[in-house]
Amino acid sequence: MRDFSYFRPGSVDAARQAAALPGAMLLAGGTTLIDLAKCGVAEPNTLVDITHLKGLDRIEVNERGATIGALAKMGHIADNADIKSQFPAISEALWQAASAQIRNMATIGGNLMQRTRCPYFRDPSNFSACNKRQPGSGCSAIGGVTRGHAVLGTSEACIAMYPGDLATALVAFDATVHLGERKLLVDDFFLLPGTTPDREHAIEPGEMITAIEIPGSAAARRSTYLKIRDRQSYEFAAASAAVGIEFEADGRTIRDLRVALGGVATKPWRARALEAALIGKVLEPETARAASRLAVEGAVDHGANHYKIELAPRVIARAILKLGETA
Repeated sequence: MRDFSYFRPGSVDAARQAAALPGAMLLAGGTTLIDLAKCGVAEPNTLVDITHLKGLDRIEVNERGATIGALAKMGHIADNADIKSQFPAISEALWQAASAQIRNMATIGGNLMQRTRCPYFRDPSNFSACNKRQPGSGCSAIGGVTRGHAVLGTSEACIAMYPGDLATALVAFDATVHLGERKLLVDDFFLLPGTTPDREHAIEPGEMITAIEIPGSAAARRSTYLKIRDRQSYEFAAASAAVGIEFEADGRTIRDLRVALGGVATKPWRARALEAALIGKVLEPETARAASRLAVEGAVDHGANHYKIELAPRVIARAILKLGETA
């Protein structure tokens, strides 16, 4: 058992200041932090408990979009009637994440801060080489068992896959994360590993996630989240797609398209080339299937994860065509 201090701040500003101290970590739902502490990856000196801070659990939806406080629970957001009607992909992504017990505990801020499920990262007693955990030590995954590792956004230092579902949907709809003094697109909040895989998020000392803002749009209202996994519950994606679509008045020509991939990259992956290829086109099955291949351009496999390069375009095409059936 490692000794640590416990601090219960009285305000957001006090929490930010406390969390900026070396060895301090924020405690909200605790589902990620306790998990990392149990496997020996997280060893905080101080826990800064923010669970009681007022106003950070609100869920507000209007014609302009949604603002969700960082302490809102995943299960509450997934079940919110306005979120389900205005952002169905967000609700579906949350419902397909983790287990019911975790969704009832975990917060949206903690969900964005979750770390990779790479087994080499989470097993420091057996695998000392991990650039994400210990910069410069190497990558045990490269040359190891790679079925669950990324094929997009990788580097020679790290091939760990980003595991979340919610962030994939947030990236598709240009959501922003509020960090106090500044806001960032969720797409920019997550960092590619490059030569510094230990830094996964663009959050600075003294900053804390306070809210997520999702712009409203016709594409967001006609959206879905499709997740393919080895079992139907409590499993991470082999490949997933958050897709939103808006049609012209003819109901067949694509006016707007949003596509983001999960389960295949080192961060939530926006498929912009695919979007550009289909906008302005009449939606046809063969056109959608052919364009979906653009989403995995540049993909690099490491043996056992090659199947993701074949699977991901099929998931995207299926999600697009599903939305087309309701036009």
